[in-house]
Amino acid sequence: MHVDFHYDIVCPYAYLASTRIEALAARCGAEVRWRPLLLGGIFRHIGRTQNPMQAMSAPRARLNLLDMHRWADHWGVPLQMPRAHPRRSVDAMRLCVAADDATRPKLSHALYRAYWVEGRDIADRAVLGEIAAAHGLDGAVIDRPAARQGLFDATAEAAERGVFGVPAFYIDGRLIWGQDRLDFVEAALGGAPERDTAKSRGGRVRFFHDFASPFSYLAATQIERVVEAHGAQLEWAPILLGGLFRAIGTPDVPLFEMNPPKRRYVARDLADWAAWWGVDFRFPSHFPMRSLLPLRAALAEPRLTPTLYRAAWAEDRRIDDAEHLAPIIAEAGFDPEAVLAATADPAVKAALRANTEAAQAAGACGVPTFEVRSAPDAEPMLIWGQDRIPMLRRALDGWRPACG
Repeated sequence: MHVDFHYDIVCPYAYLASTRIEALAARCGAEVRWRPLLLGGIFRHIGRTQNPMQAMSAPRARLNLLDMHRWADHWGVPLQMPRAHPRRSVDAMRLCVAADDATRPKLSHALYRAYWVEGRDIADRAVLGEIAAAHGLDGAVIDRPAARQGLFDATAEAAERGVFGVPAFYIDGRLIWGQDRLDFVEAALGGAPERDTAKSRGGRVRFFHDFASPFSYLAATQIERVVEAHGAQLEWAPILLGGLFRAIGTPDVPLFEMNPPKRRYVARDLADWAAWWGVDFRFPSHFPMRSLLPLRAALAEPRLTPTLYRAAWAEDRRIDDAEHLAPIIAEAGFDPEAVLAATADPAVKAALRANTEAAQAAGACGVPTFEVRSAPDAEPMLIWGQDRIPMLRRALDGWRPACG
């Protein structure tokens, strides 16, 4: 088997993936085919801004930067954010296209090291000429029609495959995106990725969530098991996601703001994660849903939380009005009249507002968000995303990356 690795030197996540993909493929007896592209060309194709960080809310940009450095710390990979990032990478990517299949991986590693470790300007022809010569290439190939057209064609091929960002992996007709999906890549190549196990006991997790989010649902199916395995305490903290989004300047339904290729990918990615966790998943026919009432119900009776998530995201049942919510509460063994009456209690309403404000104060940019303390006196670590549960496990084991 083989895996096509679509990449651009300018992307830090593609750099991180480049440090792992060859060893992963070797474990599976597979070949890596390095496929350079121009990320800016992909962004133009899908109508995305050339610098996605500029379009992010401040909390999300902060967590993205932390996330990048946490992955580098986790894998023991050196990474320094260049002062002038993002730099123009078109010449570097033409150089990669011009290299033969045997030279391209070594050349790409050298370019990644120059950009993300040494802080060199890969838009500088002198820098590129030096790196090219070290790999037996004439730097002048950058300006030759074959390199120009080759990069254009490689970018167009990636776009045709549905690539909307890097790193992207293409295996037997299947697209997998992100260095955080390498376990999926390994499984697709026939390997058996290892799953983390608890190594310590104790700690506390405050779990900010909202029934309106499919990612929150997936996290909710795992959080109790993970916390219990570590002997930690779990605090369910329902928040009104729309309120958080309005406070930090994020669209109410980010899924609707995604470009079409990414939206299609995310739909399949959700199904892939459900399969990975071994849980049922069905995108509801009434999305987006109003979650105010079920959130208040979960505050009134926290034990309802898994039932409400399952009803909405596995059984396609409405949970956003009293008529549909009452029988679900009854089936879970609780008194629907008492629970629904409690949703009107000023104290319950205040608790939901307080949770939402606490999430914002902690720096959350969405759900699920985990506020983790590995010990009572430890500084909290904020982790965003159900796909960061392995990072949550490490945090409960006492992992404290230097970046925070």
